[in-house]
Amino acid sequence: MTDTNTPAASPKCGVVAIIGAPNAGKSTLVNNLVGQKVAITSAKAQTTRARMMGIALADETQIILVDTPGIFAPRRRLDRAMVSAAWEGAEEADAIVLLVDPIKQRRHELEPLVEALSNRPERKILVLNKVDKAKKEPLLALAQDLNDKVAFEEVFFVSALTGDGVGELKEYLASLMPEGPWHYPEDQVSDASERLLAAEITREQLYRQLHEELPYDSAVRPESYTQRDDGSVEIRQQIVVGRESQRPIVLGKGGQRIKSIGEEARKELAEVLGQKVHLFLHVKVDERWADDKEVFEEMGLDWGK
Repeated sequence: MTDTNTPAASPKCGVVAIIGAPNAGKSTLVNNLVGQKVAITSAKAQTTRARMMGIALADETQIILVDTPGIFAPRRRLDRAMVSAAWEGAEEADAIVLLVDPIKQRRHELEPLVEALSNRPERKILVLNKVDKAKKEPLLALAQDLNDKVAFEEVFFVSALTGDGVGELKEYLASLMPEGPWHYPEDQVSDASERLLAAEITREQLYRQLHEELPYDSAVRPESYTQRDDGSVEIRQQIVVGRESQRPIVLGKGGQRIKSIGEEARKELAEVLGQKVHLFLHVKVDERWADDKEVFEEMGLDWGK
């Protein structure tokens, strides 16, 4: 009887960079490919320095998914570091997936990506998202238009939300991965990655609830991550904003906004971690946080760009 928990004799392992305009659905697609609500692990030197990753398994193949930050025109050091992390993830990848939202399209952000991709040597795959909502004729026309500009090896039509078409995409990506040992254990997520994941989930709530009121110059810093004896976990985080005028925006009237951010993040974390979560948030004003090397390293970004 064979042990089904170990990879086959010829394991395969590779990196797939998923790029796209901001809010194209990259995180949702990564979650769906992984098969659970985000399996994120800290970056390891031998794979990629990009900030967030999910790991998908397909039989004997391990696919390391680099969920790159949205690529945009960088203005500040932080912006440059995020864009640099995104392209570094692509440079070290065995394949690049361009994910496009055919409904919003965001042409002003999509066109520079398409232009940059056209000259790159990596194998490129076009994935059009939201097929459950998009009309067929414009979808096919968009696919043809993008194919005329970039030599995509394959085009997939998926719904990252419902999972439609994602299985076929995963199978194809697995076929592109080179032979080699797995970089990560089959089911292990390190404590460091859970700290990062927890900060990312809070940051997501911060943007979701304050996207119009709060500029993107804010960060969530992990302070402590402690397993309690009763099987729950205590997580303390700091929300850093650049100006004093932003503190009341995050707090909300009578502290209601930060309470709502904390409640939603805690619920999602409890689901992801599979244990009870005690989440404590506080706001700090630091005008120079975006020039703080330590903050960059906590986020897995390269300071030197």
